[in-house]
Amino acid sequence: MTAPQPKPWIMGIAPYVPGRSTVDGAAKVTKLSSNENPLGTPQAAREAFETAHRSLERYPDAAAAELREKIAAHYGLDPARVIYGTGSDEILHLAAGAYAGPGDEILYVRYGFAVYDIAARRVGATPVIAPDKDHATDIDALLACVTEKTRVVFVANPNNPTGTFMPHADVMRLHAGLPSDVLLVLDQAYAEYLDAGEDDGGMELAIDAPNVLVTRTFSKIYGLAAERIGWGYASAPIIDALHRIRAPFNVTTAGQSAAIAALDSQDFVVASREHNTTWRAWFEDQIAGMGNAGLRAVPSKANFSLVLFEGRVTAEMAYHALMERGYIVRWLPGQGLPNGLRITIGTEEDMRGIADALREIVGG
Repeated sequence: MTAPQPKPWIMGIAPYVPGRSTVDGAAKVTKLSSNENPLGTPQAAREAFETAHRSLERYPDAAAAELREKIAAHYGLDPARVIYGTGSDEILHLAAGAYAGPGDEILYVRYGFAVYDIAARRVGATPVIAPDKDHATDIDALLACVTEKTRVVFVANPNNPTGTFMPHADVMRLHAGLPSDVLLVLDQAYAEYLDAGEDDGGMELAIDAPNVLVTRTFSKIYGLAAERIGWGYASAPIIDALHRIRAPFNVTTAGQSAAIAALDSQDFVVASREHNTTWRAWFEDQIAGMGNAGLRAVPSKANFSLVLFEGRVTAEMAYHALMERGYIVRWLPGQGLPNGLRITIGTEEDMRGIADALREIVGG
């Protein structure tokens, strides 16, 4: 007797593996594997969440009207052109599902976000990976990979898991070089960690261009990772297409309320950004001091650092040694980085502790 068989492209998907949350036998665990905000969540967002979750018997607002209005007012956008999802991951999947399928190609850069490959394969499209330039996005390499089959280009800026950043001029050059029938998806999950003046111009493109979708999330700097709230902005036809395949009631009532309150908590955002900038720079300086042991940090604009191990101690060895000391980081062999550890920027205590642990592991 035969059994139902999944489509062959589904079986080609390597399932997403999240960062670990526990360490066997460790009395104290410091989790630096999932790029979460070490300062927590804005108090106003917590209070809004607590109030909103009392009406569990009611479905959420399927149109997320108040949340869309709040996002639009904060960023100067048209609320009708705001899409919302279960994290920005859902919106990435919607983009692939609406614009690509079997016989089409979805393009992204080597060391791009793992969800891009899953989103492409899930709809039967062929993933195409452009070469990088020292772990960063190479515009010329991306454009060279575009063919008549290309339907979607995914670019994270800052990029995950490398933390690298494309400045405004590069984003404009990439968009100008793409055919008008190719959807450019600019994944800006870490955009709020950029310093003033570092805006890549993606939202400006999404406002004016008919083939650009920008995605954002409340999971990172706003500290709402547990509620999985993402959003995006694009032209009206793109948003209409995404809504046609969006899951109904996809953002919870409490999540919507918490996100609305979080947008009013800009002091928290500023404090989170300043903390991250300070301790990311400090940590990268510490890694530079271990260069004689083969360690190198890829310059990051996100809330994590990618540390490369190019000496006697491998990334795998360091991963397990850190775990023995109670530090959970992200080892990345599944993303083509067996020599890299992605380390979230945590509290001052976290960063001083993991720097000391790494120094001990590599021998000085």
